[in-house]
Amino acid sequence: MSSARLAVDIGGTFTDLAIEHAGRRTTSKVLTTPDAPERGVMEGVRAILASTGLQPADISILIHGTTLATNAIIERKGARTALITTEGFRDVLALGNESRYDQYDLNIVLPEPLVPRYLRLPVPERMDNTGRVLLPLDEAAVRALVPLLKREAVESIAVGLLHGFVNPAHERRIRAILGEDLPGIAVTLASDVSPEMREWERFSTAAANAYVQPLMAGYLARLEAGLRGIGLAAPIFLMLSGGGLTTIETARRFPIRLVESGPAGGAIFSAFVARQCGLRQVLSFDMGGTTAKICLIDDFRPQTSRSFEVARVGRFRKGSGLPLRIPVIEMVEIGAGGGSIAHVDGLGRIGVGPESAGAMPGPACYGRGGTKPAVTDANLLLGRYDPALFAGGTMQLQPEASRAAMAAEVGGKLGLDAEMAALGVVEMVDENMANAARVHAIESGKTYDGRTLIAFGGGGPVHACRVAEKIGISRIIVPSGAGVGSAIGFLRAPVGYEVVRSLYQRFSSFDVGAVNALLDDMAREAAEVVAQGSFGAAVEQTRIAFMRYVGQGHEIPVPLPARTLVASDVAAIRAGYDAEYSRFYDRPVPGSDVEIMSYAVVVATLTGAVAAMQDDATASQAAPARVQLVRDTVSGAVADWAIYDRSALANGATLSGPAVVAEDETSTLIGPGWSARVNGLGYIELTRGAA
Repeated sequence: MSSARLAVDIGGTFTDLAIEHAGRRTTSKVLTTPDAPERGVMEGVRAILASTGLQPADISILIHGTTLATNAIIERKGARTALITTEGFRDVLALGNESRYDQYDLNIVLPEPLVPRYLRLPVPERMDNTGRVLLPLDEAAVRALVPLLKREAVESIAVGLLHGFVNPAHERRIRAILGEDLPGIAVTLASDVSPEMREWERFSTAAANAYVQPLMAGYLARLEAGLRGIGLAAPIFLMLSGGGLTTIETARRFPIRLVESGPAGGAIFSAFVARQCGLRQVLSFDMGGTTAKICLIDDFRPQTSRSFEVARVGRFRKGSGLPLRIPVIEMVEIGAGGGSIAHVDGLGRIGVGPESAGAMPGPACYGRGGTKPAVTDANLLLGRYDPALFAGGTMQLQPEASRAAMAAEVGGKLGLDAEMAALGVVEMVDENMANAARVHAIESGKTYDGRTLIAFGGGGPVHACRVAEKIGISRIIVPSGAGVGSAIGFLRAPVGYEVVRSLYQRFSSFDVGAVNALLDDMAREAAEVVAQGSFGAAVEQTRIAFMRYVGQGHEIPVPLPARTLVASDVAAIRAGYDAEYSRFYDRPVPGSDVEIMSYAVVVATLTGAVAAMQDDATASQAAPARVQLVRDTVSGAVADWAIYDRSALANGATLSGPAVVAEDETSTLIGPGWSARVNGLGYIELTRGAA
């Protein structure tokens, strides 16, 4: 049986594919088909199989990530959804936690809930915070909602009850009643999708899951049918936003956990490269066609979080989006990609994004009807791309279309020619990404001192030098296959699942038995999900507690021993919290008790050992393939830059900037003052200030 492994990542502009077979890796890009994403996937699968000479039956596993769920929420193209909730709490989705992301804006715009008020339906029932029933569920009131749900053509239903995360009995009974009277409608329980305290976040997550469930279930069904139709019998796994893989069945139940699946693959790719190169502190920089993603990775592990915001109404404003309580790899994501549209605002300033030209019509240079200039147009006008060799020669770019669009939308409004306007656009998008990286480091309590930037995605290696200069990083690595890094990351991800639940505890009255019972039950749940796709592989377990000093509003994650706790562990766990708190806030708070709000258990298959790089390649001076006129974004000067073919660079090859290393899916810019070397893994290492 063949051991070929295939990964597919749908982005806003391109769908990336990577296949590994017999020790070789082949990559490919095709344009995304937004109207029917599965069509682009099928086109890409057929193309990459043809290029490798493999048959669908040769594939042993297919791993997939998609932004479809995210886009459905952002564009408000999900299912017609209702929310059934506890009487008196129908407005939780609108009230939120009453915070304002800009407290001085008198005209502040808050995100509209996914469920309109007339479809937020209260029923009499009540439990207290321990799960004790105060008011039994009024089942007649639930049945009385059925005619309304039918009349309003509701396609999906979320159920979120007060304190349902402690005792889900009423939520489950509502699902059973709806199953009898509305058998064809999907029902999401908040106690299943987000069993944690804080009703706004829990209800919002349940509503979002219900909102995208019919769409994602239909898409996954069509994709699976299409793949089976061409003879691909391999199991299909989906990339989760938390960095693990899960079965297609679990993805259908909890599609909200797929919202950041593509970026998660990129972070895993960076962590893998960091381990190969022995780099304990890196910055992952993934710039694609629509967005740029920045993630801090320490000790070969990306930062993780339990919360995420989607569909922000305030650009880059934390607190302005819909909250989701799901496991995610923590990163900052901004609308800065190759398709991000450039414009001039009312104050005469160049702006870039977050609007994107996407795959259709795409940047003006694609010749698909786009008339507005994008970052790709700017890079083309600066000489960074060869129009005939873009995307491996599969797309013939049109510089004159870029020039006309840039002159009309940016240059003409500022009295600049198209090329100088393009320089301004690139400098602005680089500054946007650098600023996002600065803020992310500050919010994480970290710095960039001593870090290496790992650049990938179609645009990452093009912009890496300038972004690194702006944030003070002097070393960059561009791995092989960088243009489809997220897809390659899928191939490195473990099969895994995370369960999060709340159980309020204080160290002064810590109940070891209750905590052990909860953690063991969570571990069983996670292990059952992982067992569906692990095929008997060995697994590892990670346990985390989310703690805070009594009275504080935000928790800090602290690792727990992955075993049954004993009384003597409590002091060590408390000491671990104090140490982690000191890392964030300089010193602990003596004499203050600590409360544990919730727990997380992750079960994942063990990934194979990664061999350390043996970098003993003989140094040799690389020879350029040609020269090309390129405008430097720092000085604005136009000069001949050496152009190198990456496939022709042997391990140990050295070169100095200014230069461009071209490959099928991306180009690596080596700016003035930078030098480069191909290391023993075939990765390009860029160093600033070295000869």
